[in-house]
Amino acid sequence: MYMEDNVKEIRAALEKDPRINLHRFPIAVSVENGDLVLAGETENIAAKKLAVLLAANIEATARIVDRLRVVPAETMGDKEIRDHVCRVLFEEAALESCLILAGDLEMRRQAVPQPAGSIVVEVADGIVTLNGSVPSLSHKRLAGVLAWWVPGCRDVVNGLEEVPPESDNDDELVDAVRLVLEKDPFVNAGMIRVSSKDWVVKLEGLVPNDAMKRMAERDAWCVLGVKQVINEIQTEE
Repeated sequence: MYMEDNVKEIRAALEKDPRINLHRFPIAVSVENGDLVLAGETENIAAKKLAVLLAANIEATARIVDRLRVVPAETMGDKEIRDHVCRVLFEEAALESCLILAGDLEMRRQAVPQPAGSIVVEVADGIVTLNGSVPSLSHKRLAGVLAWWVPGCRDVVNGLEEVPPESDNDDELVDAVRLVLEKDPFVNAGMIRVSSKDWVVKLEGLVPNDAMKRMAERDAWCVLGVKQVINEIQTEE
């Protein structure tokens, strides 16, 4: 009964949050074998993460199973998504020491005879799964964001391990968000200040238009470990 009461409370909270847009993108909340399950499609990655965070704040004891998928920006088949992810990972200079693997596909730079890590890419039903190892947490986070940026992607499961292991903290998260903003050609990262406390990222600054403000927030949400994004960026428009 306690769990069922929380399910009702979660549904009501999802209904009240306009960022989740439950009327257009319904989310099913249920209990399966003692786990709280969220399923459905969300408008964007922010709505997906906000829904999970909201549920976790209300139901703090149960394991939350996230079956939410983001509506893709473009319809693409799994092989097309896989090939696109592999290409952007291979073309990223920061990942040049990593071997890229996907089924029978192997991509490595000839100038790097001994790879310092490998990224295994799998795609099923639009869900990109990354496994293998990379040199640092920053590499892991960047690989995940690059996968999120592929238009057909519906979710990213980032199982990459950093070797050697690193301790994570807010400073690491800020560095990762700054790096991602710098990688986005549609964002002027120099105009944006990034800070974080308890994995809640705050964006501040002044940008030319609302599109760049929204793009910067989306980029921050894509970074693994971000629990919430507070967007206080001002626009010149």
